[in-house]
Amino acid sequence: MFDIGFLELLVLGIVGLLVLGPERLPKAARTVGLWVGKIKRTVSSMQREINSQLEAEELRQKLKEQQAKLDESLSKAKRDVESIADPAPTPGQADAKRSAEGDGEATPPASARLDDALADARAAGSEPPSPSDDDKDAASR
Repeated sequence: MFDIGFLELLVLGIVGLLVLGPERLPKAARTVGLWVGKIKRTVSSMQREINSQLEAEELRQKLKEQQAKLDESLSKAKRDVESIADPAPTPGQADAKRSAEGDGEATPPASARLDDALADARAAGSEPPSPSDDDKDAASR
């Protein structure tokens, strides 16, 4: 911080000896040493506090980035599952859907249709098909 060499310290010591005298110089040197120690400890604690605040801010920023990535992958997985559960209707299905809507019948949601298909499979005595690895990966996200 300060570039004080041996000669500068020697000059300060001689001036202090001449100004304060041999009786008060040791007490003054001890007092100056205590003050310098307090200042160093204060500056050191401030540096540690600033560093910890910077690290905490970096962690918050990384956490926000990871949360954004997680939200994005979760929404993508949700869209994938919804596209699998509710495939786009073919022209024939679209006509049947329109006629059913015209009759006043509401189409059940995709989850209800899946539940009905699983119940029919159980009633028939067959096991429902096990999900493929891709379905397991999508479900785990």
